[in-house]
Amino acid sequence: MSDESRKEQTKGNLKETVGNVTGDKELESEGKKDKNSGKAKEFVENAKDKANETIDKFTKDDKNR
Repeated sequence: MSDESRKEQTKGNLKETVGNVTGDKELESEGKKDKNSGKAKEFVENAKDKANETIDKFTKDDKNR
């Protein structure tokens, strides 16, 4: 997980918690959005890494032939 997506998720958790504790529904909602955005970025980063690993594997196999 990248630092950026981790920070975004942490920021979202913090906003959501503070919003929940203070009764600020807008802040709580904003926190949920930030947290979900960080999770989505993490998912995309992981998918990109897996795709690159697969490409590298096939490229390496082709070079060995």
